[in-house]
Amino acid sequence: QAQLEESGGGLAQAGGSLRLSCAASGRTFTNYAAGWFRQAVGLEREFVAAISQSGNTTYYVDSVKGRFTISRDNAKNAVYLQMNSLKPEDTAVYYCAVDRRMARTYYSSSIMSRPETYADWGQGTQVTVSS
Repeated sequence: QAQLEESGGGLAQAGGSLRLSCAASGRTFTNYAAGWFRQAVGLEREFVAAISQSGNTTYYVDSVKGRFTISRDNAKNAVYLQMNSLKPEDTAVYYCAVDRRMARTYYSSSIMSRPETYADWGQGTQVTVSS
C-alpha cells in the first residue's frame, strides 16, 4: 500500500498558476503509474491526468489539455501537476492516486481515467480559483 500526500493547493486568480505535488511512500513508486483526480462540491470525482510509470505516456481530460501538465520524479517518489491558465471551474479538491497494477504494460485513456484503476489515494488538496 502506498501513502500519498498532496501539497501545493491554495487560492489563485483566474489566469494564474499553481503546482501540485504528491509525495509517495510505502511502495516502489517507480513501478506504478499515477494519476490526478478532482472533485468539486456536489459533483462526482473527475479524472484530470495520468502518467505512466516511466513518465513517457500521459493522458488528460479534454478540459485541461494545453493548460495542465503532469510529470513525475521517480528519484523523489513524487508526481506533480502544473496548472496554468486556471479557470474558476478548476476549483475542486485535487487527489493523487497510484495504479493498483505494478509494471502495467498496456495503457489507454479509458483505463487510466477510471478511479477503479487506482488502489491508493491521498487526502486531497483544495484548489480555489477566483474570477
